[in-house]
Amino acid sequence: MNLTLKIWRQPNAQSEGKIVTYQVTDINDEMSFLEMLDVLNEALVKKGEDPVTFDHDCREGICGACSLFINGRPHGPQQTTTCQLHMRSFKDGDTIWIEPWRAKPFPVVKDLMVDRSAFDRIMQAGGYISVNTGSAPDANEIPISKVIADEAFNAATCIGCGACVAACKNASAMLFTGAKISQLAMLPQGKPEKKARAEAMIAQMDAEGFGACTNTGACSAECPKGITMANIARMNREFFAATLTSENMQ
Repeated sequence: MNLTLKIWRQPNAQSEGKIVTYQVTDINDEMSFLEMLDVLNEALVKKGEDPVTFDHDCREGICGACSLFINGRPHGPQQTTTCQLHMRSFKDGDTIWIEPWRAKPFPVVKDLMVDRSAFDRIMQAGGYISVNTGSAPDANEIPISKVIADEAFNAATCIGCGACVAACKNASAMLFTGAKISQLAMLPQGKPEKKARAEAMIAQMDAEGFGACTNTGACSAECPKGITMANIARMNREFFAATLTSENMQ
């Protein structure tokens, strides 16, 4: 398989970037997309050129690091992570456009790598529970219905990749924030701090510069873990309930 790659190259956040064209040949259709980029980088290094910088870690669809905008879609033509996208999704002779996430809160570090630490700061604002340390409690100590447990687990599968932000026309992070609020708000362990959590995480999300949600559904449609928009609705309910008794609203 021979391909033409149109790749965004940018030395750093302060420099202007541009699209650079590369040719790759004899690509096996069983390769992952990142393995194809590895082949390109090996060829660039052999020629003494600077390899293309892109983010990756586990390459198993777990870490959420492989944030690439491929042919106008987050992670490419399938609802999956880039590391789990295989080259059989493309045809011989295709031209593939590869760009970083385009969102002000995700500044470009270099080439295709962006700084997603805005998500970390949202989590630091309230995405946790405060408990006394000690031995682990018995698993059956607090009964939780399977329906609630399943919903909380589904929200917790969010890997923080940022595809929702990249897909949204407003660069909204409400699907990510909603999932992280939901996974704790539905469980007994998370309820004591749920009001403060909703206020703090949403305030931090706004402070980072993410846009508002207009319910187009692009975020959920592109999410590799299938996080649903029900989490956004739950987050809004949690926030509304919190503001009714909030000291910040007095």
